[in-house]
Amino acid sequence: MTVKAYGAHASDQPLVSMDITRREPGAHDVQIDIAFCGICHSDLHTVRAEWAGTLFPCVPGHEIVGRVAAIGDHVTSHKVGDLVGVGCMVDSCQHCADCEEGLENYCDNMVGTYNAPTADEPGWTMGGYAQQIVVHERYVLRIRHPEQDLAAVAPLLCAGITTYSPLRHWKVGPGSKVGVVGIGGLGHMGIKLAHAMGAHVVAFTTSESKRADAKALGADEVVVSRNADEMAAHTKSFDFILNTVAAPHDLDAFLVLLKRDGTMTLVGAPATSHPSPNVFNLIMKRRAIAGSMIGGIPETQEMLDFCAEHGIVADIELIRADEINAAYERMLKGDIKYRFVIDNATMAA
Repeated sequence: MTVKAYGAHASDQPLVSMDITRREPGAHDVQIDIAFCGICHSDLHTVRAEWAGTLFPCVPGHEIVGRVAAIGDHVTSHKVGDLVGVGCMVDSCQHCADCEEGLENYCDNMVGTYNAPTADEPGWTMGGYAQQIVVHERYVLRIRHPEQDLAAVAPLLCAGITTYSPLRHWKVGPGSKVGVVGIGGLGHMGIKLAHAMGAHVVAFTTSESKRADAKALGADEVVVSRNADEMAAHTKSFDFILNTVAAPHDLDAFLVLLKRDGTMTLVGAPATSHPSPNVFNLIMKRRAIAGSMIGGIPETQEMLDFCAEHGIVADIELIRADEINAAYERMLKGDIKYRFVIDNATMAA
């Protein structure tokens, strides 16, 4: 079936309206009418071929929410009319150790929601900047938020799980002192989630003007990282630091803030590597630098349920489909609090 979408025909061209083909639902497939799709920075990187391997035409989007329009004959987990979501993956091998442990995101054969090889036309996946999508039921998630919050739920499918997963893995909770570096699309979710988990949350920003914003998001304290005295006041005090900054920067400035056995986990993906940290800042206090990538399907469902229970959604600006290119330019300038979300009903306009 043919649906309207927004995508790019080349890395140096803007996104435009186009027709794409979706498969008819198979026995275990769920067909979703997409209501909203969030815009992630990785969408921009992929469309502009800043990461190797972009296939064109490219239709991005992996923060998808909408309603089930049809189901395959063997689908048992969803029914027509359900509010559902699709995140960053739509398939995996389903039999490796990662898949069997519910960590499909680390499967070597994980299939991304866009720009990944598939049997569907045109030979690679097309994402959520479209009217509809068809996904195997295993990768479709239940949404329990009120329908009026649906647009703001969309970024949870990437920004939410990207920050939730490391907070859960490193057992953040009451009694934890947690730092969140960066107050952007990822960082604002990290602050909200760590606060809801009961941690003492300290937000780090380079901008004095973001103090009030961070407090409103749930930060107990805010540190301007350019202020040496403010940074020094927190030396050797953090159990965990979630670093969301997607640009190369000095990791040592934050490593020294960790307690013995503390961990800083990186979730931002810079185009070039961070400067190498001083190894003595690691070995002298048995500190660790780690990385984390989204989450598996069970954990993503857990995150959505946690957010529904605590009334957590992203802070968004809703845009029309024909405003995507302008939104990309604004995103590059940091001119957004904190995520753009597309109203997919405007695809047909």
